[in-house]
This record gives sequence, C-alpha cells and structure tokens, in this order.
Amino acid sequence: MRSWSIRICAILLIPLLFLTAAPAGASVDLSAPGSYAVGYADVSVSASGRSFSARVYYPATSAGSGTPVASGQFPAVAFGHGFFQTISKYATLGGHWASWGTITIMPTSQGGLFPNHSAFADDLNAALTWMVAQNTTAGSRFNAHVRTNRLGLSGHSMGGGAGVLAAARNSSVRTVTNLAAAETNPSAAAAAATTTVPMQLVAGTNDSVAGPSGHQIPIYNAKLAPKQLRTIIGGFHCGFTDSGGIGCDSGSITRAAQQAITRRVTTAWLLYYLHDDTAQHDAVWGTSAQTDPAVQFLGVQ
Repeated sequence: MRSWSIRICAILLIPLLFLTAAPAGASVDLSAPGSYAVGYADVSVSASGRSFSARVYYPATSAGSGTPVASGQFPAVAFGHGFFQTISKYATLGGHWASWGTITIMPTSQGGLFPNHSAFADDLNAALTWMVAQNTTAGSRFNAHVRTNRLGLSGHSMGGGAGVLAAARNSSVRTVTNLAAAETNPSAAAAAATTTVPMQLVAGTNDSVAGPSGHQIPIYNAKLAPKQLRTIIGGFHCGFTDSGGIGCDSGSITRAAQQAITRRVTTAWLLYYLHDDTAQHDAVWGTSAQTDPAVQFLGVQ
C-alpha cells in the first residue's frame, strides 16, 4: 500500500513541478536559437543598378545550404560587414536572426582597402529591393516568403554607419539595429538627423577601434526619436565578430559573452519592430532593458 501511495503522490506532484520549472509568463532566452532551422544560400544580387554577391540566412525546413524556406512570410534585414571584414565573421548572428524568423542578407561588396561608404549604403538598399522582388519571382526559393513591408537594416562598424546612410535614403525601411556603428563619409551622424525610423545602436565600453564617444554617441545625439544606445559593459569592437584578426582589440568580457548579449538585445529589437511582437516591449524599452546589469541604457521612445 505504501508503494502505491508514493506513486500516487508522485503523479500528483508532476504538474506542480512543471509549473515551478516554467511559470506562466516566463521570459524566453533570446540569446539561444529560435524555433526555426537555419538555411543559407549564396546569391547574385542585381537591383537598383547595383550588382554583387551576398549570402542569405533564412528560416528553413531543415538546416543547411539551399534547403527549402520554412512555411510563412518573414521580415528581411540587410547587414553590412565591417571594414576589411568578410561576411563569414557574422555567420553566428545571421544564423541566429534566421532561427527567430528574420531573413538576413549580407552583401560581400566594398570589402577592399578603399571602400566607398555611400556605395555600400546603396548596396544594402539594393539587397532589400532584391529580397522584395524575390517574393514575386517565379522559381525563387523566397517566392511568397518575404514580408515585404517589414524591412530592416543592420551592420557592424563601417557597415553599421552605411546602414544609417541607407536608412536615410530608403522610406521602405522600418527600423535599424547596428553594432559599433562607425562614422562614415558621407556622415552617418548627419544622415541620422534625417532618419525617423526607430534606431538601436549597440556599442561596447572597451571598444578601442570605433568607440561610443567618437562614433555611436554622435549618431545617437543627431538621431530623432525613437532612438536607443545600448552599451555592453566590457564589450570590444571585435567582440561583435565571430573571430578576431589584425588590428583587433579586446575587452573585459569574452567574445562568447558579448555575442550572447548582442543576440539577446538585437533579437528583442527585431521581434518588436519587424515581427510586431509587443511582448518584447519590456526587453526593448521597459524596466528589464533599463536595469540590465550587462548593458548600459540610453534611449528615447
């Protein structure tokens, strides 16, 4: 009889254990992969008078190269690489956003020693134009899979500054989230002054290449609201990339820690502004964002 009593008690306790482990309204770890498998494809972009190669990360039915796109339509973000950086250094972030349902296209253009920032901005916008066209292109893997009225821009360092330039030129863009955005020629700060869409600037306190005071803060100050500067404590310039290289700096936190924070902060932003996920408001603008012990907050909604 005693064994039966123990067994009955255990059965009755199981639901309570599940409630304790996953309480109602528990926050989701946005630094962890989302629910979609990640596919990728290397494409040739030709749009708006621009031509270049790019890699696209997208929500897929199974992981790997050229796998079918998952069911549904998804927002698209164009991401600009940093100065003299290959797009392979941003594979983790591109794949992560795709796992949360955001198509991410990364142009390979302007990768040499003498990049043209204005042309790079045009390439980022051309990448978005190309993605929109794929939504109605027969035979394209992205046919009927692009949410054409939910477009964003992003980038790292030079690519982040170019993303600001691109946003000022493209009325179809709904939001921008950038990593260590650098001042450009023409000026990203000047472009920010004419940009009305919500913009998130992610920085690192230990960035010795394009630090907040000389780069992100001028862009932030010039930008019209809504705007936000999220500065990772101990973060460094090359902590936003998957690996370092010549001229890279270091911070007081690890690259893995910085990338986890970056994934969490930027994913919340994209979910809120491109996926209409209002549940992310606290993580983007609320108490959770403003009291985050790992990230300094400055913002005007």
